[in-house]
Amino acid sequence: MQEINYTDHPSETLSEIINAIKPDKVFYLADSNTAHHCLPHIVGPDALCHVIRAGEASKVWETLVDVLQWLSVSGCTRHSLLVNVGGGVVTDLGGFAAGIFKRGIRFVNIPTSLLAMVDASVGGKTGIDFNGCKNEVGCFVSASRVIIAPVLLRTLDVQNFLSGYAEMLKHSLLIGAKNWELHIKFLEDFHSASPFSEDFMQEMLQTLQPLIQESIAFKQRIVTEDPTERGLRKCLNLGHTLGHALESLLLTKGTPVLHGYAVAWGLVACLFISASSYGFSSDILRITARNVMENYGRPAITCDDYDAIRRLLLHDKKNISGQIRFTLLEEPGKMILDAEPSVNLINDALDFLREA
Repeated sequence: MQEINYTDHPSETLSEIINAIKPDKVFYLADSNTAHHCLPHIVGPDALCHVIRAGEASKVWETLVDVLQWLSVSGCTRHSLLVNVGGGVVTDLGGFAAGIFKRGIRFVNIPTSLLAMVDASVGGKTGIDFNGCKNEVGCFVSASRVIIAPVLLRTLDVQNFLSGYAEMLKHSLLIGAKNWELHIKFLEDFHSASPFSEDFMQEMLQTLQPLIQESIAFKQRIVTEDPTERGLRKCLNLGHTLGHALESLLLTKGTPVLHGYAVAWGLVACLFISASSYGFSSDILRITARNVMENYGRPAITCDDYDAIRRLLLHDKKNISGQIRFTLLEEPGKMILDAEPSVNLINDALDFLREA
């Protein structure tokens, strides 16, 4: 199982890990936001650092080549260590670079966003977007260590916080009804507290820490049982099949959204399909949809976008023989893998998203 280090002192924890690994050189990858807000709290000014532009637009082949070029000309060897300091873009792209450079070097993830803490930095999925599709190119390769430092979440704005929380809401639906209730209560409190005082933000982080650990522990358990997504791990795609399509569509339309927003909408759509086909609770659908719409808004799509969304869905990696596969639910904690909803039902779910 991938080793997770929870800490309030990421710099000290990283130093201990480096002393244990004993690399010949240490390289640091960050984006333009984390280089400013987080990296100075972790490493000194003389560290070997490469900074990429913040945002999903950097998770592409050209950026990957730049990172590989930097590692090569800077003398990185198979005995070196890459430390990824950032959100999902940095950990996905940095992990992929480490997995293929010199046929694989060790790397450590220090996720700085909630999304990266509970999703991208854990589980061994790495990669880039390609040809207009999310995560089209990549590989499974696990970090040597992952450092979870909730103190770094103080640098997040509300939108990036909510983006990460969508993944925790997804995990709660997979864990069971009682866990879902805790997360819905958190979302309700979060929405009612706006604008946020410093005292509320501090209280929020304290409430969040055990929920983060529970979310990560759930994902670790699933990934350990099915590391390369041949069976049970497919449950982690709840909300992602349609979410990725929405994310890709909105990016090409010039109205990009954060990953977690697309996942939140994808979750609501999947719950609608689950209620329509498998008897999922209409009350849980209604409550989840209300909280998602209050916090995340609605996707900026029309019925004219449905054909483009379907074309994007056909690129999903879970498809078999051109048939779109979804993860759905009979009830919280009871998953249905490889469901095949009809085109009409998918369109009905998109209608629900636009009108809920």
